[in-house]
Amino acid sequence: MSRFSTNSRYAPQRFDPRRPQAIADVLDRTDAFRALRAGVEQMAALQRDLTALLPDYLASNVEPGFIKDGVLALFAAHNALAARLRHIEPRLLADLQQRGWAVDSLKIRVRPQAVKETAPPKQARMSAAGASALHDLAETLAPSPLQEALARMAARHQGRGQKK
Repeated sequence: MSRFSTNSRYAPQRFDPRRPQAIADVLDRTDAFRALRAGVEQMAALQRDLTALLPDYLASNVEPGFIKDGVLALFAAHNALAARLRHIEPRLLADLQQRGWAVDSLKIRVRPQAVKETAPPKQARMSAAGASALHDLAETLAPSPLQEALARMAARHQGRGQKK
């Protein structure tokens, strides 16, 4: 039996798996998790530094690996980005060392990322009334590139309206 009553504000907190817990608390429970937490924090700090040091188009497509024997592995999304990283490697290495990272060299590798879905092409639709108004406007204009473009657009949308 506990020397503290359950209503006491000094009662020790018990582990309850049903209650939400901060990830930091979970990772501090055992030595193995503490080591994992240190590694996660190191990777997050390295990612922040790379984001600050690299141009936006590189930072969003480069992932850091682990530092082993003074060699930092960087993974680029494709060959063109890896080539660009190799061009700026000396400056990046010096900047990382200046920020306190124990890195002697970089190993740049290509690790293709999952293909991001492209946005579908726009398929604008115009009502028959809108196409008719566009046609009327094109007829009132003097011959010009604008008048020709409006006439083509009106014809294209009027043709769609009649097919349906």
